[in-house]
Amino acid sequence: QVQLVESGGGLVQTGGSLRLSCAASGRTFSLYPMAWFRQAPGKEYEEREFVATIRESTYYVPYYAPSLKGRFTISRDYSRNTVYLQMNNLTPEDTAVYYCATTVSQFRDIRGVSDIDYWGKGTLVTVSS
Repeated sequence: QVQLVESGGGLVQTGGSLRLSCAASGRTFSLYPMAWFRQAPGKEYEEREFVATIRESTYYVPYYAPSLKGRFTISRDYSRNTVYLQMNNLTPEDTAVYYCATTVSQFRDIRGVSDIDYWGKGTLVTVSS
């Protein structure tokens, strides 16, 4: 059974930084793409926003939501079965529950919720003004 456990959320002031972690277990981590999504307060599941994705191989360049590229960085540590999201220069608009996600298929580009088969429970990020 695939399990994704996020951590690292919390309260931060505008302009601050946070690094989120997602520990994956239940299958061979290195063989599957990973992604981060976020869901702002009051939004429904279908409005969960794609943040970034990283493929199973370092051959591929990580892909970001265009509005977030430059402030957010996704990475993965194969030895720890963990994927990270470094978030810099945060604003109140970044307040959301951040979810780690992955697919049941290999070699897949993740771009939206319809691509996802497994979700973590999420970690809350609150950015104060």
